[in-house]
Amino acid sequence: MNTNPRNMLKKYLGYGLMASLLASSFAACTNASKDEKQEEEVHNPASQTIPEEAKGLIGRWDLTVDKEGKQVPSWLEIKLSGFNTLVGYYVGDSGSSRPVAHIKLENGKFSFTIPPQWEGGEGDFTIQGELSGETLKGSITSNKGNTFSYTGVKAPYLDRSGVAQWGEAIELFNGKDLSGWKTSSEDSQWSVKDGILINVKAGANLITEQKFEDFKLVAEFRYAEGGNSGIYLRGRYEVQIEDSPKDRHPGSLYFGGVYGFLSPNAMVAAGPNEWNRYEITLRGRLVTIVANGKTIINEQEIPGITGGALDSKEGEPGPIYLQGDHTGVEFRKITIIPAK
Repeated sequence: MNTNPRNMLKKYLGYGLMASLLASSFAACTNASKDEKQEEEVHNPASQTIPEEAKGLIGRWDLTVDKEGKQVPSWLEIKLSGFNTLVGYYVGDSGSSRPVAHIKLENGKFSFTIPPQWEGGEGDFTIQGELSGETLKGSITSNKGNTFSYTGVKAPYLDRSGVAQWGEAIELFNGKDLSGWKTSSEDSQWSVKDGILINVKAGANLITEQKFEDFKLVAEFRYAEGGNSGIYLRGRYEVQIEDSPKDRHPGSLYFGGVYGFLSPNAMVAAGPNEWNRYEITLRGRLVTIVANGKTIINEQEIPGITGGALDSKEGEPGPIYLQGDHTGVEFRKITIIPAK
């Protein structure tokens, strides 16, 4: 047995050093766990701090684009993802809402690119802009090289309070003729036969002369195989009419969806050549859709205009318009009950 005092001292010092290292490692792990927990607690969207340079941009914007002398609507939402990454959604004058993966912001000017949708062709669209007071100003360059200027204003919230009071029902379709309606162009394919409003084939859209704010709308319609149409609420938000297969998963581009934004909870289309019924309530931005007796969207917020909207003036009343530029469609009842 080695009883040399020097050896014994070395042995005890070695044990002490080992114990000290273990204690330090444990303390480091404990502190790291605390730091990680604190880091996780910071990841709370409700307490995000918006970067100073992005503060005025965050939100939803109603855009008006000058397209070769014609004013056409578009829409943009800019959101904060994480600590300082800007993302969003964009709606052009046609098509559906498109996700924007990254909005670059440098020296007060933002820009992003999106691939073409129904426009076709190769290459991306480039959208640029900046704040000018309380408005947006910028340009849109298509994948074909055409550049159009735009201006934008913050989209209104359209909040409503209290219980809605409803007025008297108005028959928008009288079963006889097109009284109270106008077409979007001279290429009208709309007519009335045996009490049914018929769009024979793709042509002009049909728009009410009267404008509405909040309302309940009842529409009974049918379409042929492969049919595609829609009902625009206030002329800005399309509720899709489409020959969607009954075994398809419901989606915002299919029967009963608010085009590109809101998906129904079930596919309840009666099918082609059968009468379908929509009961739609729109109050502010909140929409409820009952299709063929089932509530498929219940008081959901419509974020912004959909492609094909007449304008982007979301704070104003607007007409009901029936999409006629895709395929034929028929209506036998269109009744509206405006809010008082």
